[in-house]
Amino acid sequence: MSGRRETVVTKPKSHGYECDPIVVQKYGGSSLRDAQAIKRVAKRIVDFKQRGYAMVVVVSAMGNNTDLLYEKAYNVATSPSRRELDMLLTCGERESMALLSMAVQELGAEAISLTGSQSGIMTNDRHSGARIIEVRPIRVVDELERGRIVIVAGFQGVSYKREITTLGRGGSDTSAIALAAALKAEHCEICSDVDGVYSADPKLVSGARLLEALSCDQMLELSAHGAKVLHPGCVEIARQTGIALVARSTAKQSGGTRIDLVGKGKNVDAVGIAGMKRCVRLRAEGKQCLEKILSATSLAKVSALYLDTDTQSADVWFSIDDVPDWKALKSNLSTELEVLENAGVVSIVGDGIGVDPEKLNDARTIAKDHGVEIHAMTSSPLRLSIFCDESHVDALTKEFHRHFIEGQSQR
Repeated sequence: MSGRRETVVTKPKSHGYECDPIVVQKYGGSSLRDAQAIKRVAKRIVDFKQRGYAMVVVVSAMGNNTDLLYEKAYNVATSPSRRELDMLLTCGERESMALLSMAVQELGAEAISLTGSQSGIMTNDRHSGARIIEVRPIRVVDELERGRIVIVAGFQGVSYKREITTLGRGGSDTSAIALAAALKAEHCEICSDVDGVYSADPKLVSGARLLEALSCDQMLELSAHGAKVLHPGCVEIARQTGIALVARSTAKQSGGTRIDLVGKGKNVDAVGIAGMKRCVRLRAEGKQCLEKILSATSLAKVSALYLDTDTQSADVWFSIDDVPDWKALKSNLSTELEVLENAGVVSIVGDGIGVDPEKLNDARTIAKDHGVEIHAMTSSPLRLSIFCDESHVDALTKEFHRHFIEGQSQR
């Protein structure tokens, strides 16, 4: 696998366009936090262009601008509509794309900024969490064939009803990989202020290790359960299309973590620990309990982390980060539903983790020994998850990393 970690592709794919091999890069808000940061990114992009690549660059909003826009919305409305939130929040990425395009032009290169809709990103009609259904990059290709660097506002698209939509938190990652797939790019590079994907959050776990390569399946489990380096929708598209992802620091031209269909293979045990807070459990009991839960999740329009049901009760777990209007939604839920807030989940990811009885027992024992009340346990061949109060998430993440990651290298 060592031969597949190199990002720079010297043998171009045939994409059918009259331009150089295409590379798609995405830059997060921390990489674009101020004018100096934007100038550094512009220099990096131009350097890639000079190495013989046609460049498509997807940008997030600068710094914490998205949070500031949310704050403005809730200053004027207790429960702003999702449609108007989408109209407001997309302003952040449009600001970034225009400023970065100006900075690239200042260096003497040709560049043009395009919104998600101008780039041909078509979505369903859901606001605050739309899914991409098609990408028609006609305008992007035209500009690439003119020799321009194309800078695209991430996180946004347009529905078949011609409504502006957003893709949810982290949606710029999804914009980037969707464009990379549509353009048959060499690879898609996700650039941020971290060196790549670590075995746990390095800000929380001092022994966290940078991972050189992961399979799409492993990365999808980590992303869906709290790892913030890549958006789950981005990884899912990479898995479906075969486009390789590279997560690396904006400050570096090489290194980082490569994510593709193969990753490190099946000889890996645990590869990472992910923790997620701000989770909610909805519970229904009695007759038609499942119907009540499914009706509630349909109302919330969220993706379930876990659904458990029997003849007497049904539970569903989800993250309220996927629900921008949680307080309003909660007030509209049926009084028959029991709501458990301030919950979290800690997940161990690796080949065979969730089907190994010894590891299942180890995880349960570690949690109980540290006074953690286990609300639920779930597993798959690639993952084992424990749901608990969110106050225990950080400590349990550290303990699982110590045992399953650091401990396995000593055995």
